[in-house]
Amino acid sequence: MIDREHDLSITRQAEILKISRGSVYYLPRPVSSADLATMRRLDQLHLEFPFAGSRMLRGLLAAEGCKIGRRHVKTLMRRMGIEALYRRPRTTRPEPGHKIYPYLLRDMEITRPNQVWAMDITYIPMARGFVYLAVVLDWATRRVLSWRLSITMEAAFCVATLEDALARHGKPEIFNTDQGSQFTGSAFTDVLANNGIAISMDGKGAWRDNVFVERLWRSVKYEEVYLRAYDTVSDARASIGRYLDFYNGRRPHSSLDGSTPDQAYFNQPPVRMAA
Repeated sequence: MIDREHDLSITRQAEILKISRGSVYYLPRPVSSADLATMRRLDQLHLEFPFAGSRMLRGLLAAEGCKIGRRHVKTLMRRMGIEALYRRPRTTRPEPGHKIYPYLLRDMEITRPNQVWAMDITYIPMARGFVYLAVVLDWATRRVLSWRLSITMEAAFCVATLEDALARHGKPEIFNTDQGSQFTGSAFTDVLANNGIAISMDGKGAWRDNVFVERLWRSVKYEEVYLRAYDTVSDARASIGRYLDFYNGRRPHSSLDGSTPDQAYFNQPPVRMAA
C-alpha cells in the first residue's frame, strides 16, 4: 500500500491510509524455527480442540514434552490470529470506530446459491514461515468463490478477496464474518453496504455461527496444508490453488448428496459412476 517511490512522502501516505508511520518503518524480527514448530502444532491442536485457551494449550504442549510458558502461548496465538472458540458474555469492546453488526442467520433456512456468503481467515504454516489464507464461501453449496494469501492480516487483502468474489459471481443477499477488525472496518463494510448486501457477524467467539468455514479449514489443512512444507509463498499459492480447484470441482460432499460444490452452485447433476 505504501509506495516508497511516490512523490508523496511516506509520512503523508501513512496519514492518508490512516496507519501508523512507525509501522511503515518497522522491520519485524524473523520468527525462530522453534516458534514456527510450536505454532504449527498449536494450529493442529486448535483445530482438534477449538475450545482450548492458552492455559489448556500450554498443558497439551507440556504433555508432549514442549516446555513453554502460558504467556508465550498467548503471544503465538495472537500472532496466528486464533483464540478459544466458545460463546461467552459480551464483555469486550470492538475496535474503536468499528460497528458490530448482529448475527442474521439464526434459524434461517439457507437453500440456494448466493443467498449467504461467508468469509474468514486462517493461519497457514510453511517450511520456514507462515502466511494467512482468506476465503469467501457460498454457504449453501460450500463452494469457494475467491481466495487470497497474505503475509499479514491487514484489511486490504480481505477487501481484495471480497471484491474478486463480487466481480466473478454477482452478490449475495447476506454476507457473514466474524468480528475481526479486518471485517468490521469501514474499508470492508462499505463495499458490502454500497452493494446493498446485508451484513451479518458472528457472536464473539461463537464458532458455530460460521461452522461451514470452520469445516473448510479442517479439510484444507488435513488434506493439503499438513501434507506439505511450502518453501515459498508462491509455492503455497500454487499448491493451495490446486487443492481448492479439486475441492470445488471434484471432491464430493455428503451434505450435498454426493455432489461437488461446483455442481451444487451451478445446479449441475452429480456424475454417476459406473459400478
